[in-house]
Amino acid sequence: MIATLPRDRKSQRFTLNIVLAFLPAAVLGVIFIKAIKHYLFAPVPVATAFIVGGILILWIESRKRTPRVENVDAIKPADATWIGFAQALSMIPGTSRSGATIMGGLLRGLSRPAATEFSFFLAIPTIFGATVLELYKARHLLNADDLAVIGVGSVASFISAAFAVRALIRYVSGHDFKIFAWYRIAFGFIILGTWYFGVVKW
Repeated sequence: MIATLPRDRKSQRFTLNIVLAFLPAAVLGVIFIKAIKHYLFAPVPVATAFIVGGILILWIESRKRTPRVENVDAIKPADATWIGFAQALSMIPGTSRSGATIMGGLLRGLSRPAATEFSFFLAIPTIFGATVLELYKARHLLNADDLAVIGVGSVASFISAAFAVRALIRYVSGHDFKIFAWYRIAFGFIILGTWYFGVVKW
């Protein structure tokens, strides 16, 4: 895509879509990250996000729909912006970034493979940006050896993710996300129960 960017309209449109989808979380993250960490990194908000997210997935999956966007090349800027704001919801602790973007894509009329593929393309600048920001904040704690470890880990995670995406896209082509929704709901109640009875100090 980078190689064909100067001359290929598809590459240019796809790049624009990734940028548009990336911006909402980037801007809102810079503005609200301190407040989110201060108020929402606690058992009840996280468990609530798990449960509410699971319910939303069940609702989205229960809706009848006919996809109007079959592949990532057919995504329009308005679709990408919508998915970007869906991704911004993942700043709430307990919310899955990929889950939010895929469900947002389905609501917008993307097919399952298109929503999943775009979600993982969008993860590249999003996770990279978040990593750079966190490394900058912790720069006084790092040394050269740490950077080598981080580099190796980043390459390994990128390669494993590339293989995982292929398997996941094949899976979602014929399956829904209801099992993931029930997992979220169950785990949310486990967090609430273990926190309330003091079994785990979350």
